[in-house]
Amino acid sequence: MAKIGEPAWRGRQLAEAIYCQRLTDIAAITVLAKPLRRRLVEAGWKVGRPAIAQVFRSADGTERYLIDCQTVDAQTVETVWMPEGDGGEAGDGSEEEEEKTWDRATICVSSQVGCAVACRFCLTARLGLQRNLTTGEIAGQVVAVLDRHGVEVGRDRVNLVFMGMGEPFLNYDNFMAAVRLLVNEVGLSPRRMTVSTAGVVPGIERFAQEPAEVRPKLAISLNAPNDSIRSEVMPINRKWPIEAVVDAVRAVRLRPRERITFEYVLLGGVTDRPEHAREVARLVRRTGLPVKVNLIAWNPGPGIEYATPEADAVENFRRALAEEGIAVYLRKPRGRDIYAACGQLKRTVEG
Repeated sequence: MAKIGEPAWRGRQLAEAIYCQRLTDIAAITVLAKPLRRRLVEAGWKVGRPAIAQVFRSADGTERYLIDCQTVDAQTVETVWMPEGDGGEAGDGSEEEEEKTWDRATICVSSQVGCAVACRFCLTARLGLQRNLTTGEIAGQVVAVLDRHGVEVGRDRVNLVFMGMGEPFLNYDNFMAAVRLLVNEVGLSPRRMTVSTAGVVPGIERFAQEPAEVRPKLAISLNAPNDSIRSEVMPINRKWPIEAVVDAVRAVRLRPRERITFEYVLLGGVTDRPEHAREVARLVRRTGLPVKVNLIAWNPGPGIEYATPEADAVENFRRALAEEGIAVYLRKPRGRDIYAACGQLKRTVEG
């Protein structure tokens, strides 16, 4: 605004209109004088918010969105809305005591088009990395979904998980800039945000230096009890093995009641045995950190040769961790029928 000869505080008015009122048409930003709005439109300015191009609705109420980034490369990404969440936020220090007039929900946000990490059990990995999302494309997903559901920031309980397409710490600058937009402009709390990394050590080290007022909670996508198995299912482990990841995590200064989350995908017959649970318990105890473990029964996808674990194996694994004194939670599969569940995002155009 200053560059076109307007007072700098006009920028605050513009941000309020775009991020809080969630307006998408400059002509509708009536806090700006009509001549100014006309000048902006005539100069070619637009509110470049990503658009929800397609909606797929699950039998359980989950919605998966194909998001049009509205760029010349015509790229799309996926974002997921989970009413009532999936249980993954339990025990991580984000609970509040006040009564809610609207049940909680979780938005799963993408940070890249595709992914370069190549986890063997993940459909997104099959896309490869096409490009990083911009700051506006990451934050814009959230604003578009908040707008669709009429969310009232500050009253309605909405959690954000940066666990969609891509590895956030391989797009670190844009990811954190989007977080700052969502905190400072939209008004969301970083305590209601969680970022998951496959273990990008330099990204974790940078993350540890972020101030608490804009830092989401951290989740490590562990998915195996030891380096041998993890290197098979997650090739990134060959570059940054488990101990290197844990060493980096120890530098994160946790807020009161905050825990580090270890996400663990149970692959039938591969990572779901009772002895694996005991290994995981020893591993997370060695961190010396307040931790919790989220268990996720693998969500199937075409062309991926793993199996969903038996219900008994999942329960036995959960019980074994609990008996070892580990805080453990089972994430409910949400939106499997529309390819919206963890590890299933791949820009599917059917649902």
